[in-house]
Amino acid sequence: MNWQYHIFSPYRVCPLGAHVDHQHGIVTGFAINKGVDLWFNVRDDSKVHLTSLSFEGEVEFDLGRRSEVREKHWGDYARGAKYALKKRFDLQRGIDGVIQGSLPVGGLSSSAAVLIAYVMAFAKANGITLRPFEVVQIASEAEREYIGLNNGLLDQACIALGKKNGLLFLDCDSNEWRIIPFGRKPQAASVSQGEGLEDLFEIGIFFSGLTRSLVNSDYNLRVYECKTAAWNMLAYQNQPLKTFDKTFLRDIPKETYDKTRDMMPLRFARRAEHFYSEYRRVRQGVTAWESGNLQLFGKLSFDSCESSIHNYECGSRELISIYNIMRPLQGVYGGRFSGAGFKGAVIALVDPKYKEEIEKELTEKYLAEYPEYTETFKVFWVKPDDGARFV
Repeated sequence: MNWQYHIFSPYRVCPLGAHVDHQHGIVTGFAINKGVDLWFNVRDDSKVHLTSLSFEGEVEFDLGRRSEVREKHWGDYARGAKYALKKRFDLQRGIDGVIQGSLPVGGLSSSAAVLIAYVMAFAKANGITLRPFEVVQIASEAEREYIGLNNGLLDQACIALGKKNGLLFLDCDSNEWRIIPFGRKPQAASVSQGEGLEDLFEIGIFFSGLTRSLVNSDYNLRVYECKTAAWNMLAYQNQPLKTFDKTFLRDIPKETYDKTRDMMPLRFARRAEHFYSEYRRVRQGVTAWESGNLQLFGKLSFDSCESSIHNYECGSRELISIYNIMRPLQGVYGGRFSGAGFKGAVIALVDPKYKEEIEKELTEKYLAEYPEYTETFKVFWVKPDDGARFV
C-alpha cells in the first residue's frame, strides 16, 4: 500500500535522573535510533483502523465518539491519544494505519513512543499544529489518565525533544529544557545542532529476557511511597499537607529531609534519599557532560543504579546480575537499569572499540547464571538520534 505519511517515534534511554520525574525532579536522556514506525493515510470520516506488525489483531474505533473503556489491548494507546486530544480539539478525521516496533524489549518506553506517534498522527489528520512540548504533555496525560501509569514527563520528553548530538536536560517542575552538546556550554533548544555523538560512545541495550508491564509492576507503588515520604516530612515539621496529587518531594527542601529522615519508616526514608541524591547526581552529571568528562558522567550513572537498587529498591535478580557483570568490563563508561527497573533491560554507555568483547563476556557470564534465558536474552547497540518526526 502507498502511505501518505510515515512517523518515526524513537525509544529512549535515561543515563541520569532515574525515578524522579514523577516527583518533579531533574532528568537527562537520549532518543535512540530504534523505535516505532507508524504509516498511515487520512480518512474522510472519523473512523480509525489500525493493524500492527508486532502484535496480533486489529483496532477500530471512532474519533467522533466518547472515549471507550480500556480493553487492556495494544489498541488502548491509540484510544489514549484520542482521549487526551479530544479534551483540547475537535477530531473529525480518522486514519488507516499500520504500526511496528523495531526492538522487542522492555525498558525503553515503547508505550510512550507509541502514544507520541498516535498523537502526532491524529493531529496531522485533523490539521492541528502542535509544538513539540505540547506533544509531550498530551502523550503524558494520555498515559496517566487513560492507561493508568502515574508517570512524569521524562519518557515523552526524550522521545519528542531529543537530538542526536546532545544530552536532553529537563526540569520536571518548571518544564524548562535544553540540549547540551558534549564538552561545550549548553545551547538553546531552538539552535540547530551539529555533529553527532556516535564516535564518542554507543549505547548497549542488554535485555534480560524477562518482559514486564509498568502498570502491573510496582511502578505506581513507588510513586505513592515517594509522596508518602513527602507527607511524613511535612507532618513531622507541622506544615500544612497538600492533597496527594499535589504533593511532590521537589517541593520539600533537603534540609527538611535531613531533620526528619530518622523519624519515618525506613522504606519512605529510602525513597526520599534516592530522590535527593539523584538530584545531586544529575547536577553533577550535567557539569561533567558540559566539561567533556565522560568517565565522571558514567560513574554517576553507575551510582544512580546503586541507589535504584538500595534506596528505590527496584531491579529483578536478572537485571542486578547484568549490572554487576557489566560494571567492571573494560570500555563501559557507565550504565543503569532502563525503564522502571523491575524487569526490562540494562543500558550502558560504551567505548565502541570494546563493544564486541563486552557483548561476548556479558552474554557468556549471564547465560551461565541464567541458562533459561538462552533464547530470549538479547544485546542491541544503538546511538542517540533526533526525536519523533515525520519521515
